This record gives sequence, C-alpha cells and structure tokens, in this order.
Amino acid sequence: MDGILYFPHKLARVFLSLGSGFSLTSLGAALLIAALVLALRRWRRSRPVRPATLWRGLFPGAILRHASTHADVGYFCFNVFVYGLIFGWAVLSYKFLSGVVADGLAAAFGTIAPTSWPDLAARAAITLALFLAYEFGYWVDHYLKHRVPALWELHKVHHTANVLTPLTVFRIHPLDGLIFSNILGVSLGVTNGVANYLFGQPVVLFSIGDTNVILVLFVHVYVHLQHTHLWIAFTGLAGRIFLSPAHHQIHHSNNPLHFDKNLGSCLAIWDWLFGTLYIPKKEPEPITFGVKVGEADMHSLSELSIAPVQRAAAHIAQSLRGDGAPLPQSPRVSP
Repeated sequence: MDGILYFPHKLARVFLSLGSGFSLTSLGAALLIAALVLALRRWRRSRPVRPATLWRGLFPGAILRHASTHADVGYFCFNVFVYGLIFGWAVLSYKFLSGVVADGLAAAFGTIAPTSWPDLAARAAITLALFLAYEFGYWVDHYLKHRVPALWELHKVHHTANVLTPLTVFRIHPLDGLIFSNILGVSLGVTNGVANYLFGQPVVLFSIGDTNVILVLFVHVYVHLQHTHLWIAFTGLAGRIFLSPAHHQIHHSNNPLHFDKNLGSCLAIWDWLFGTLYIPKKEPEPITFGVKVGEADMHSLSELSIAPVQRAAAHIAQSLRGDGAPLPQSPRVSP
C-alpha cells in the first residue's frame, strides 16, 4: 500500500504544501502576477488585452516545445521521486548541527539566562536571522560553483537550459543538489545554534510547512518568475536589495559580461557586498541562455548526468597531480 501511495504522496508534498517551493498557491500567484504585468504593458501601448493574447505571452509554444523544457520535466521527476531515496541519508541536518553548536558554546563559555525578550520578538529575530543565513549559504554555494572548475562541471547542468521555465529550478545535478543542501545545513545550523545560545533557550522560527515564512513570501511574490522569459527588472536601490526576475535571467546569460553575476536567491545584498551584483536595465537586454551557443546536445541524459561527473573528476585529478594549464579566474572562461 505504501508503494502505491508513494507517488501521490510526493506530488502532494510538492504541490499542496504551502511551505513547498513549488506549491500550487505560489505557482498561481506567479501566474497572476505575470498576467497582470503582460496586461499592463499591452494597455500602456494601447494594445488590446485579450485572453488568447495573454495565454500566448505566458506560454509561448517555442518554449513549451523546446528540448530544454523536456529535459526540465525529466529532472523534475528525478528530483521529486528519486533524489531523496538515493541521497537523503547524506544531507546534514541543520537542527542536529544547531544543537552541537549551542552545546559547544555553552561548554566553552557557560550557559546564558533565558532571554527576557517577548516571544514574538525572539521568534521574529530568529526568523530573520535564519532567512539571511539561508541567503548567505545560497550565495556561498553559488559562488564556489562558479569559481571551482570541478564544482562548475556539476552546476553547469543548470546553466545548460536554453529556455527558462519555473521547472528549470529542478534542473540540478544530484551531486550539485547534495553539496547545496549541506552548505545550507552548515549555514543554517551554525546561525541557529549561535542564536539559541545567545537567547539562552531554543527559539522556534515562524514557518509554514517547516519553511521559513519569509522565504515562503518571496516564493509567492517573484521567485518563480526568475526562471521565465518575462523581463521584470528592479533598478536603483531596490535592485541592490532584491534579485528581480531580470537579475536571475542575467545570471543565466551566455554573454561573458554577465558571467558569475547575481549569485543570490531572493536578495541582492550579498552580491552587492561582495562585488558580484549586476543590476539589469529597465528595458529588456538582448540575452540568450545556455552554456555555449551551438554546443552539441546539452539536453541528453549523458550530458545531464554522467558527463558532468567525468569532467569534474578530471579536474580533481588534474589538481591532485598539480599539472596542466593554470585554472582561469572563472571556469566559464577558457584558460
């Protein structure tokens, strides 16, 4: 019976849980915002706003039929139904690490009396701290994968997408996903452990379905739109704080000017602080997506699963031998 219910249960967790990064509510919110943006643009140009026109603008046939989209569907199935069975045991629990950090600090410096902060204030503080820790861990992971050649070979799978859809978020090599999960585990675990020690007691964050409520809010507002063809740009101060859909489309661009830029998830603050921010222009920039224009079938099973591991292993072997050409500043640029 459990085997029969496995697939419906997994789909329910993905689509029906409000805390899921791919919930129907967040997808619906993204669809509504995208439709409103398209309608407003047509209205400003004095063009008719018809349902059929909006439909074609939201779901271009060329994108739906593209081999890149079909590959995204395959990775969606793998990451939803298979990934956890194979790699779930290897993901570090941030709650376990949090306890280790809090206990270690208490042993080293002594215990601290429980905070006198009101419960609402303490929970709000830990919620914000953990969201910032999530964003920092995301940036660190992304930075390393754009700078370390072996890690880039794994992460490159995500960048082989020639068209962007919300499903592209699942286009992640399993080893790339495993590294990401453990870096986040460290970032969140250390932050939560330090906070619990300073508060003198465990403090529970505000969450929806075990997901930070701030992250859930961002997912419902614009995160899905980052992997779309719709150019929605934040400029000025907003573009230095928040990563708009256009920010992330710049990140996927195969123009060398855009390489290794906009590495955050929801916020641009870490990119701004560490010099990896590229603020998009208000009007759409002429960009194309993919690792290299004209590269042979980057959507095949081999290129999306086996070849990245082989190339990563070759980089590691070269580094261990200490031979070969010097590594470029960015793996995306030939030495």
